Amino acid sequence: MNGPATGPLPLTLAELLQHGPLGGVTVYGPAERTTEVRAVRIADRLDALDGLQPHTAVVLTAGAATASWTLEMALRKAWEHAAACVVVARDTGRPESVAELADRLGVPLLVVAGDALDTAVRIASALARPEAGRTELIATAARRITAAGTHPVRVVSALHAVLPSTSVALTAPLGELVAGRTAALDERAGPVCVRVEVADPDGGPLAALTARSRSRVAGWDATVREVLGLAVAPLTAWAARERLAAERTGRRAAGLLAELVARAGSAPQGRAADSVTNERAADGASGASEAYDPLLAEAVALGWPVHGPFLLYAVRPAGPDEPGHDHGALLTAWWARGGPGGPLVSHAGCWVAWERPEETPGATAPEETPGAAPEGTPHAADPVAGAEKRLRAALAKPAPPLPVAGAVAGPAAGLAELGPALADAVAAVRVARSGDVVRADRMGPDRFLAALPREALRGPAEMLLAPLLHADRDGSLLRTLATLLDVGTPSAAAARLGVHRNTVTARLERIRSLGCDPDDPALRLALHLACRVLLGRTPPDKTPPDTAAGQP
Repeated sequence: MNGPATGPLPLTLAELLQHGPLGGVTVYGPAERTTEVRAVRIADRLDALDGLQPHTAVVLTAGAATASWTLEMALRKAWEHAAACVVVARDTGRPESVAELADRLGVPLLVVAGDALDTAVRIASALARPEAGRTELIATAARRITAAGTHPVRVVSALHAVLPSTSVALTAPLGELVAGRTAALDERAGPVCVRVEVADPDGGPLAALTARSRSRVAGWDATVREVLGLAVAPLTAWAARERLAAERTGRRAAGLLAELVARAGSAPQGRAADSVTNERAADGASGASEAYDPLLAEAVALGWPVHGPFLLYAVRPAGPDEPGHDHGALLTAWWARGGPGGPLVSHAGCWVAWERPEETPGATAPEETPGAAPEGTPHAADPVAGAEKRLRAALAKPAPPLPVAGAVAGPAAGLAELGPALADAVAAVRVARSGDVVRADRMGPDRFLAALPREALRGPAEMLLAPLLHADRDGSLLRTLATLLDVGTPSAAAARLGVHRNTVTARLERIRSLGCDPDDPALRLALHLACRVLLGRTPPDKTPPDTAAGQP
């Protein structure tokens, strides 16, 4: 009996084993089972194998499989003719004795429980209708995926169960592995790669299903793509459920923060919210009443620190606005992976978090105002410097999924000072540039100017400095005035500009003669702002050296 398979897409041995007539058999030999099966040959004696065609499933009857040596000869002939597999009944010969040979030759030996002739008929029937086998595979996939529900790990496991010799991975938009096998992302794992996009509930990119297979059978990629497509709907439903839960939690968290700040702000003068809470706890400990603060209890449940001191963080998207696009989910997911402080929560148009300063053995609090320590002070004495360093590290790696600006503020002694400290952090983050971190206690004039509409201020600035601009051929007078207002003294200005002190003195006399006296209290602030508007947003410590050093 020789039954060649008809149709352009022959079945693979893996498909026959998993969903076809060979389900439940014992397999000895290679795990790779993506070989095409194009025909069936029933052999009742060994010489019947001399004319085998490649990709043939050889079914040995009892007469050809009487002993181990006959099975060994059959395997060798199958190897010589590139047969797809050898099939024997369990009660014939001793098939397990040639398992090592099957593995060494790379010829699968299939041991079936029933009659070998019945198995041959079932294989021939399946090969005559290969699309029926694939239809059964897809139907099985649909049943398994439905049973998996909307959990991404269970969905990917169902895909692995129905796609033989195939690795599947669910990845986030930036390529992070969410569920599945890393082999699906490795080109060395197989030549066939299928990628199916999973859209979020709003139609935007949510994730991607990537499958990689060792099979080279024509049409297998189309089968894999169809099966992966069955998983898109439950994964989108999973995203919708998680997003709804996150939005509810986010709205509740924002409302809870507002309540905490409002309660602290309304506490009687001299009685902080922390002390009121401690009094309630003391009452409960003495047995007078049961102490319970629902606001603090919910804050603790969300992972927020509730006892100071606090260091405050604020971040915001710094890229161009995208109407209708909510960046909150991306920011909170990024922050959860590597952001300092507690959970991120929406507040006053940006996102904030806070934490207690790092405890350092033997460290003592500074006597001066927190955050005002000079450069080089250890982080134990200047905790805001440590917070700035941690936020800068978070902005660097892992990189946020969109341009982000950050700010730090504090320390706040407790909940009573949380509101003002949050306001400081929010004000600082609004003047921060993309990828930068601003300390709320060190915002110079250029930081404020960064948040102002420069074009709106350019006209008044040019009007104020009109005599100087008319006389300033190369811009040296404007740069000198701006630098002097930044650093305060002619000597410091000369060092910053890279010129001699006498040059700065001469230019300063010229500037005064043009009606722009930097020592006039009524003009000083206006002159400083006008210079910065016209010179741009270059920070004072990065003013380029003066190229007109020889000119007064």
